[in-house]
Amino acid sequence: MELKEFIDYVRTGLPLESPEIGRFMDEMSDAARRITFELNSAYHTPDEVRALLSRLVGYEVDPTVRLFPPLYSDFGRNIRLGREIFINACCHFQDHGGVEIGDGCQIGHNVVFATLDHLLDPARRKTTCPAPIRLGRGVWVGSNATILRGVTIGDHAVVAAGAVVTKDVEAGTVVGGVPARPLRRIGTESER
Repeated sequence: MELKEFIDYVRTGLPLESPEIGRFMDEMSDAARRITFELNSAYHTPDEVRALLSRLVGYEVDPTVRLFPPLYSDFGRNIRLGREIFINACCHFQDHGGVEIGDGCQIGHNVVFATLDHLLDPARRKTTCPAPIRLGRGVWVGSNATILRGVTIGDHAVVAAGAVVTKDVEAGTVVGGVPARPLRRIGTESER
């Protein structure tokens, strides 16, 4: 299986249950772990961090992207990063289903992007189903938040620290809690 074939299949949202897909996911996870172990094992300059991140995602990330390691990814090749993004330490990208982060996003410590979910049927519980996570422009995700598969977060929204986001978030909305729910709209004036 090739990467494009896998990503095309993932976009269908169908279960990831064939032996061929399983082998490919294992190979990609091994490759991602090799890079993240290198990234997380010692100090690297910002340029070195971006170079390692570029190896992980498979394309050259924009020079305005800033990452504070450690970073964890179990696939790597289904992450799309815009410009002027900051990703703080200890974030987890389970990106088999796809993670897209728009321009100007701020990602806090320990944020989890979980693009896979397991089937409920006990006989098929080991089978996972993918769905992408998409963040619009200028999204701020607070520390220890978890964003689940299939969620889209609109432009300039805020996810409060510790929230578990299970449903789409409208642009310009602050959400928080478990599960996350709208707390308020963001006004036009500078707010704290």
